[in-house]
Amino acid sequence: MFNIGDKVVYPMHGAGIIESIEEKEILGNKQKYYIMRMPIGNMKVMIPLESVQDIGLREVIDKEKVNTVVEVLGGCKTNMPSNWNRRYRVNMDKIKSGDILEVADVVRNLMLRDREKGLSTGERKMLNNAKQILVSELVLVNNMDENEIESMIEDIIG
Repeated sequence: MFNIGDKVVYPMHGAGIIESIEEKEILGNKQKYYIMRMPIGNMKVMIPLESVQDIGLREVIDKEKVNTVVEVLGGCKTNMPSNWNRRYRVNMDKIKSGDILEVADVVRNLMLRDREKGLSTGERKMLNNAKQILVSELVLVNNMDENEIESMIEDIIG
């Protein structure tokens, strides 16, 4: 169970801070929700408490793990399927996992591929989504703004 003020990651959406825990009635069904504010886009998300395990909600990483994220971003491109459809599915599974190292891997691979060969519209959208998820978590861990984090990612990947 998370508390108000906790910094958490909602897989596929990014990181945010739990602002409150409220009981809401939706379609005649009363349940409690975490109300999470996301730093990027200043969006609010409602997460049903009973679905937290299924969703994969987790705490943001600590500062030591940021070094591992940086290593992943600075690493070599992973072998990916040449078929864009298979590549897309592999990358989507990594993003859905909610693991920041997997998301960093997707960001690195797609950014490098974009420089080499360019990306399809679908992969460009995936890159932007993965980058937003990665940036949102690093913003909360490092207490930096999103432009600083994006510049850091660009610098690491080269």
